[in-house]
Amino acid sequence: MPDLPIRRLTVTAVHRPTPRIARVSFALPPGEFALAGPDQQVKLYFPRPGQDRPDLPAAAPGQDLMDWYRTCHAVPEHRRPWMRSFTVRAHDAERHTVDVDFVLHGDGPAADWAARARPGQELAMFGPSPEFARPFPLDGGRPLLFACDESALPALATLVEALPVGARAHAWIETAGPEEQQPLLGFGELTARWIHREDAAPGERLLAAVRSADLPAGLGHAWLAGEAGAVRELRRHLLTERHLDRANVHFTGYWRHRLTQDDAPTAEDLADARELLAQYGG
Repeated sequence: MPDLPIRRLTVTAVHRPTPRIARVSFALPPGEFALAGPDQQVKLYFPRPGQDRPDLPAAAPGQDLMDWYRTCHAVPEHRRPWMRSFTVRAHDAERHTVDVDFVLHGDGPAADWAARARPGQELAMFGPSPEFARPFPLDGGRPLLFACDESALPALATLVEALPVGARAHAWIETAGPEEQQPLLGFGELTARWIHREDAAPGERLLAAVRSADLPAGLGHAWLAGEAGAVRELRRHLLTERHLDRANVHFTGYWRHRLTQDDAPTAEDLADARELLAQYGG
C-alpha cells in the first residue's frame, strides 16, 4: 500500500492578483509530487490560535486513509487543525512549489490565515489523491459550459489552461466586482462572461445570467462550482429547463452562505453528496 500523500508546506511568497485574492506559494518537501490533470483538489490543515504549525499526526508507513482520519479526530478539539478544501492553482516542478488561491471574505480560519500569511509560515496538506479526483471531459468535440463564482476561479483557470486546441467553452463567472476579474488563458476557444455581484446575494446574478443566456446548440458537458445553494439551482435549471443529461452536469458546492464547513450538513447537502457518489462511483 503506498504511503498517504501528507506533506508539510512552507510559505515562500504571497501576492494579491486581485484585492480579494491572496495567492500563496508553498515550498514542497522532498519527494515525488505530480498533478494528474486540472482541477486537482487538496485538503489544507490550519493551526489553531497559539500554534505555529498545525498539530497533525504523521501517517504511519502503509497506513490507510480511514485509519489516519480516525487518528486525526482523536486529537483534542482545541488542538485539532481546521481543515478546508482547495484547488491547486499551479505547480512549478523546477522550483518544487505549489500555488493556492484564497478568497479573502468572511472571518473563517482559512481566510484569516491567508490575510496574514508570511514567508516561513507552515501548513499541512493532504493530496492530491485519486480519492478527490473528479475528471471533467475537455475534448468531447461539443461546446462546454462553465459557471462559477470566484471561489472556483482557481479550478476554472486550470480547466481553461487544459482545453485542447479547437475546444469551445462558454463561461459565466460571478465576482464581487470588476476588480476581481482575472485573465483566463488557454489553447481553446473561451467566451467568458463576467457577472458582478455587488449588493446581490451570492449566486443570484450568476443564476439569472445563465437562465437568460442563449446557450450554444449541441451543448456537451457543464461544470458548476461555487456557493452550494447557487450551484444547486444552476444544476436544476440545466437539467429541467435546458434538458441536459444528468451525467453531463458536473457540480461541486465549494462553500455555503451563512454556514461554514464545520457546521452540520443540511438535508440538501446530503442529497448532493448522494448524487456525487452515484455520479463518480464512490
